[in-house]
Amino acid sequence: MTSAEDGRPPQDVPLDPRGVAEVLGEAIRLPTVSHQDPTQFDPRPFAELRALFEASFPNVHAHLKREVVAEHSLLYTWEGSDPALPPALLMGHLDVVPVEKGTEKNWTHPPFSGAIADGFVWGRGALDTKGSVVAILAAGEALLGRGFRPRRTVYLAFGHDEEVSGRRGAKGIASLLASRGVRLAWVLDEGGSVLAAGAVPGVRAPVASVGVAEKGYLTVRLTARGRGGHSAMPPRDTAIRRLVRALGRLEPSPFPPQLREPTRSFLAAVAPAAPLGKRILFSSLSLLGRPVALAMARSPATAALVQTTAAVTILQAGAKENVVPQTAEARVNLRLLPGETVEGALAHLRRAVGPGIEVEPAAEGWNPSPVSSPRAEAFQALSRVVRELFPGTLVAPSLVLGATDARHYAPLAESTFRFIPVVLARDDLGRIHGTDERIGVHALDKAVLFYARLLQEAA
Repeated sequence: MTSAEDGRPPQDVPLDPRGVAEVLGEAIRLPTVSHQDPTQFDPRPFAELRALFEASFPNVHAHLKREVVAEHSLLYTWEGSDPALPPALLMGHLDVVPVEKGTEKNWTHPPFSGAIADGFVWGRGALDTKGSVVAILAAGEALLGRGFRPRRTVYLAFGHDEEVSGRRGAKGIASLLASRGVRLAWVLDEGGSVLAAGAVPGVRAPVASVGVAEKGYLTVRLTARGRGGHSAMPPRDTAIRRLVRALGRLEPSPFPPQLREPTRSFLAAVAPAAPLGKRILFSSLSLLGRPVALAMARSPATAALVQTTAAVTILQAGAKENVVPQTAEARVNLRLLPGETVEGALAHLRRAVGPGIEVEPAAEGWNPSPVSSPRAEAFQALSRVVRELFPGTLVAPSLVLGATDARHYAPLAESTFRFIPVVLARDDLGRIHGTDERIGVHALDKAVLFYARLLQEAA
């Protein structure tokens, strides 16, 4: 139960003087871009975004403690009425990826216009994740306006560098909380979404894909060395030839498919809405897990759910067209399945490419996250709110293939979930980090209601 007189937030949550969509549009117009090259970082839009939040969410800034961490990230503390309860944390990130040069003309509305048109708010960050950040703040604003106070303390954490691994923002906030002895009951970050009916192949109902784990991350540098010389008299065994042979050995040596949690639970959860054959199959995974994993590994769309993937992403060799290089390098990006480790992945690659090739991490990687239980009280509360606001939707624990800031908080949290309360069709998934990113105005309003109801149910 909550301390509000009425257990429900208002069904209409307007902000005065601007609506939620208008605030998001203004936020999108501030190009808080994260670049791989840190010298390109521009701090001004982040300062302007903080000012926008202060003006748009006066209740939040009057009643919650706000701290600026690592110069640009935000941590809000909403004190609960029962200090004995472990706190909860809602999170998102303020930064966005750049727009690929030459693609700007392909957008229906310019990528940093924040245009509100045709029922959508358009622009970079609408989904990833300024939309959810604005919705979280708007939910707090509405609940505070009703006199609501959570039982447990709630933190709102918004990092500024998630798109470049969150090593200053989210990691800095997590370190700050750890230094204060904070242990979190649950964390909710981006990750899954409500997948429209048909977005999951063969499943006839919408599916709320709630990430309860995410894959690990590792980029490996393969280096081959050989004789160099003049291209007019090329040696037989060059570095490039050795590297090509090594890469050719990678494909026939994939990581073995494994039907592990949470993918096993995801299939069981969607089974009731699957065709009869798949329904029987997904309901018998204790017996048929191995053949299901092998079948899923045949398609790139599902292979990532059952095995560690390895993709060659960068090749480097040579400096002049008539000189045979003495070294050749490849970068291989791996996404590690829960249960795997960075050390185990390196050992697998060394066996696969064979002797004579140096295999070393190109940068710091990390192991897969722990798998949070869908039986946890917070997951059950989240499920109730999803079913309330998205009737007929199946709630399925899932594996997030990409990396999120949530991993920095995992050591502090009993449970970590990854979900934004927005319906996405299959075509919408390509808008994230792509062209024509957008969020529906009504979808944004529903996201505000979701966060408000979740705070009432689980905080």
